[in-house]
Amino acid sequence: MTLIKSISGIRGTIGGTVNNNLTPIDTVKFGAAYGMWLKQQNQKKDLTVIIGRDARISGDMISSLVSKTLLGLGIDVKDVGLSTTPTVEIAVPLEGADGGVIITASHNPKEWNALKLLNEKGEFLNGEEGDEILKIAKNEAFSFAEIDDLGSYFKVEGYINTHIEEVLKLELVDVKAIKEAGFKVVVDAVNSTGGIAIPALLKKLNVECIALYCEPNGYFPHNPEPLKEHLTDISELVVKEGAHLGVVVDPDVDRLAVVCDDGSMFGEEYTLVACADYVLGQLNGGDTVSNLSSSRALRDITNKHNGNYTTSAVGEVNVVNQMKNTKAVIGGEGNGGIIYPTSHYGRDSLVGVALFLSHLAHKKMSCKALRASYPNYFMSKNKIKLTPEIDVGNILKKIALKYQNEDVNTIDGVKIDFDSEWVHLRKSNTEPIIRVYTESTSQKNADDLGNRFIEDIKLLTNS
Repeated sequence: MTLIKSISGIRGTIGGTVNNNLTPIDTVKFGAAYGMWLKQQNQKKDLTVIIGRDARISGDMISSLVSKTLLGLGIDVKDVGLSTTPTVEIAVPLEGADGGVIITASHNPKEWNALKLLNEKGEFLNGEEGDEILKIAKNEAFSFAEIDDLGSYFKVEGYINTHIEEVLKLELVDVKAIKEAGFKVVVDAVNSTGGIAIPALLKKLNVECIALYCEPNGYFPHNPEPLKEHLTDISELVVKEGAHLGVVVDPDVDRLAVVCDDGSMFGEEYTLVACADYVLGQLNGGDTVSNLSSSRALRDITNKHNGNYTTSAVGEVNVVNQMKNTKAVIGGEGNGGIIYPTSHYGRDSLVGVALFLSHLAHKKMSCKALRASYPNYFMSKNKIKLTPEIDVGNILKKIALKYQNEDVNTIDGVKIDFDSEWVHLRKSNTEPIIRVYTESTSQKNADDLGNRFIEDIKLLTNS
């Protein structure tokens, strides 16, 4: 059982012992640390925080603990209830709030939960801000409000609908073209809040929706990470229903994967590629950003539209910072995370679905044919479980030294670029694992490259 404190927030498994898991005591401590940090950043007397959660079984408990802790600090809470990560992100500025907390562990299994923390812009905190909150928690530097200064609690209904309306207002979301296309779409929302949001969005677009695992009860019917090996049910149903495509989101709806009309995977890496192709085409160019673990295909598409492509370290806040630095018009992560600044600086599957369907409607081709129109790269995504005694930093240093004659990037783990393929090795921010991502010109080559580096790491671990 694990408690992970990182740039991605405070994440852990439910149950177990204090300081080793996301127990009620740890939840209160980190909620209080965030509240104290907010008070230190603001001269305002009255502060407000937006809170929302995915449909995890533990979500109501964790949300209640965080809300009551913030009230105890004298901070008002507006609770949007069952929600999505991007919904809370847009709610913070729309409500003029001072911050936000999303209760979700993203793609992690049901025993996990987390506190994702936002600033007044509805964006994730940076590493320095996160470190300050961890320091407050460690020192238990809390000062709670007296009786007349306690915060007030407000329940806010319908924010997913507000989010949908904001998406439909976007200039490049071609509502008319989508409505006229007559799309039929299967949706797998892994029994979380995507089961509320995505079908509601499709209904507004006159898209026929076949719901699969859309009951927001928190009982995930398969591993919630939207990878090919977890998506056999939707692949079969797309073919059976004669659907134009399938849409898959993770529990907090910030990752989007697409299934083609023949049941094959469009590839979560290519979700961003397709949306970027559409946006760049409509804008007659522009710059893009993705992280080091993302496909070279985005670089190729950006070059095709005469734009500039740059990379960042893994982590949404790192991608966002690089997008701001380069004034990128679209970016994101190769895990199906679409960041479209015209909407907001956060990964948003609702925006991704709307842009993807607009693109498909304009192209007037099948989903499979659209995928075939892009550069054909193949990725392999593997992981190695960590034990406490493994010195990841030392292992990665040795790998970098071994391949020093290649193009080596060490801003986030170790990425090694070869002529026609690459490998990226890094310690995860969200799980006790080393991620081993590879990309090549065939699936076999990508798998072989991944296996080669897994063996390298195992040898170093055992040496």
